[in-house]
Amino acid sequence: MRVATWNVNSVKTRLPRLLDWLAGTAPDVVCLQETKCPDGAFPVAEVGELGYTVASHSDGRWNGVAILSRVGLSDVTVGFPGQPGFPEPEARAISATCAGLRIWSVYVPNGRSPDDPHYTYKLAWFAALRDALAVELAGGQPATGGGLPLAVCGDFNVAPTDADVWDPAVFTYSTHVTPAERAALAALRDLGLTDVVPTPMKGPHPFTYWDYRAGMFHQNKGMRIDLVYASAPFAGAVRAAYVDREARKGKGPSDHAPIVVDVDLPPTAAE
Repeated sequence: MRVATWNVNSVKTRLPRLLDWLAGTAPDVVCLQETKCPDGAFPVAEVGELGYTVASHSDGRWNGVAILSRVGLSDVTVGFPGQPGFPEPEARAISATCAGLRIWSVYVPNGRSPDDPHYTYKLAWFAALRDALAVELAGGQPATGGGLPLAVCGDFNVAPTDADVWDPAVFTYSTHVTPAERAALAALRDLGLTDVVPTPMKGPHPFTYWDYRAGMFHQNKGMRIDLVYASAPFAGAVRAAYVDREARKGKGPSDHAPIVVDVDLPPTAAE
């Protein structure tokens, strides 16, 4: 099975690129973030021509998540119990079962700055996500696939280590690198989830995000903030993972690149 995650930064703006990428890369399951597209306006027909069924959760503003699957899509859950809001819960999480895999697409709040209320919201969001995943990993929600191999994919808006930013000194006193944010990621790993680190394709660092400012991408001044956190059955079956840096090139790209993971799940999980 081929699983991918991509912050597309507007599915309608990026639709021609998305369709070309789906046709060329042929992932079985795709997690999208920052779709910025109302559910009723999601290009279901266009991706459907490539064999994908869609589960979308968006209010059409700045957030929005979706799961595309060509291997089945069931037990779709929007959000998660206890999800905090700002002030109301935002369209930042969706999960589904695809061919025996439980998959989550998440778009974690940015945090803005450590002294901003949005930062406190981000940490609360992480804590609630951890609680929800703990229940699901324990098999407490069989209707939504408890006990299945699980992967949480998306834009986490946190660089796990200093090696995951192009220059740690530049990010001093900024979000995405603070001890509290990294502790929130560690709390997810403490559930038994593994950080599936992709091959970078250029340079020593598997960055997934580059600011649009001139030269940042070409100088590889990026960050690794798009992540795949996987349960042991999934992580142990990973055959290859890479950052598709080519998708960040050309005219009008997203500021993020996709992560593509090839995983050999056992027949009982892939059927």
